[in-house]
Amino acid sequence: MARPRKKYVCYNCGHETMQWFGRCPGCQEWNTLVEEIQPQSSAPAVRTPGAKRTHSRPLPLSQLDVISQHRQPTGLAELDRVLGGGIVPGGVVLVGGEPGAGKSTLLLQVAGYLAAGGRQVLYVSGEESGPQIRLRADRLGICQDSLFILTEVDVEAVIGHAVQLQPALVVIDSIQTMMHPGIDSPPGSMVQVRETASRLIAAAKEETIPIFLVGHVNKGGSIAGPKVLEHAVDTVLYFEGDRRASFRILRAVKNRYGSTNEIGVFQMGSKGLEPVDNPSSFFLAERPQRVPGSVVTACMEGTRPLLVEVQALVGPSPFGGTPRRQSTGVEPRRLAMILAVLEKRCGLQLQTQDVYVNAAGGVRIEEPGADLAVAVAVGSSYYNRPVDADTIIVGEIGLAGEVRSVPYGDIRLAEAARLGFNRAIVPASVYHSAAGSGLELELVAVRSLAQGLELALPRS
Repeated sequence: MARPRKKYVCYNCGHETMQWFGRCPGCQEWNTLVEEIQPQSSAPAVRTPGAKRTHSRPLPLSQLDVISQHRQPTGLAELDRVLGGGIVPGGVVLVGGEPGAGKSTLLLQVAGYLAAGGRQVLYVSGEESGPQIRLRADRLGICQDSLFILTEVDVEAVIGHAVQLQPALVVIDSIQTMMHPGIDSPPGSMVQVRETASRLIAAAKEETIPIFLVGHVNKGGSIAGPKVLEHAVDTVLYFEGDRRASFRILRAVKNRYGSTNEIGVFQMGSKGLEPVDNPSSFFLAERPQRVPGSVVTACMEGTRPLLVEVQALVGPSPFGGTPRRQSTGVEPRRLAMILAVLEKRCGLQLQTQDVYVNAAGGVRIEEPGADLAVAVAVGSSYYNRPVDADTIIVGEIGLAGEVRSVPYGDIRLAEAARLGFNRAIVPASVYHSAAGSGLELELVAVRSLAQGLELALPRS
């Protein structure tokens, strides 16, 4: 009998090695290598180069089907936006998020919508029992005979039921509970997650059945299991925002069938997750008036303009040494650069000041078009002078203190005008392109950060 072979796999990057290290040679993270034991076959498989294969053949590009023509809607407009138009046949989508974020609720709503349209849906649960799912379905108002519930953890049995049923959608809740009977490892281990996911992905492609996988997240915020799992699926979606709040943000970090810049905004209600049709007004609903440190900017999330409130708080550091720099929703390195420009080019003495910056509502700002708004918010709190509540500020800041142009300036300004803003401080290039557009906005052009602070924070 062949002896089992040991190897070590990094659960962060998937790097494999025959020797244990305290630090992964692949991603340089500490204590991420986990031991895996695999049986070694007595006779190694022999692969003949150029062996004849009959199960596939090359096809001309013009003869391949266009996937976008066969998408099916999910019933939730915000989810369709993130997916790129709907569910793709044979596509595998991985949905991650913290416990309680709404992953199971969202997918049960999608399953109920498809079942209400006469399509068969298979919902596989390895964590909840059938009666528990029925209670949640009753709360969501879902009760369709074409929605089939399967409580099973054997991936081969799940694939067998899916092939026999041929549903319009298969939901696996969750991938960490699935197991392959031929592998001597507990469910949730890396070898099990990797093998069960590969079996489900192969079945999805062969049978042209879309599959949604629910993935748990680890303490670092990424989906638990080897990183190769995210590389193997077609789409990876993450829930963002505080799970204790009423809203959820769904962001695509990978999408082979659409853009990765789109986000979906949902609100958790008594009937499940409800799409938010106007996220800008939703995020600005509780904005304070005439308070120093509060500025509104317009960000672009894919094709959607999103108005976000940026808040800043500047105060003396009580510890005397290095002041604190803390940000929520704003990239810390970007904030450090903005503060350095404020000190060097505008004369703000921030060396002894603690600075806190927050993107209100749990939004994560990733584009540089909000630089000017962040800088003005910090200056507003530093000088204790509020910004006009009807003013929106957009612009990127360079290291020389110049204000640079931002893309889609006309779309951002149109969204601001629609929500009632009457003044916009923008880069000079955006001013010239939008001056004759007919927008009911007073456009103010700025070329430098110092000029932007002077116009946004008048001394009088």
